[in-house]
Amino acid sequence: MEKNQKINCTVTSCKYNNKGNQECSLEQIIVTPIIGCETKEPDESMCSSYKHENK
Repeated sequence: MEKNQKINCTVTSCKYNNKGNQECSLEQIIVTPIIGCETKEPDESMCSSYKHENK
């Protein structure tokens, strides 16, 4: 089953942040666990697709 999910993004320093819609402009992102962090909370993972926006 095909899904058309949207990834919201409020990280304004990220190159892929579509600031007008607060969405990630990548077709897919990579989510990676933080090493040694097993809190079972949202801070246990991060977006590995982050790339700093060069101004």
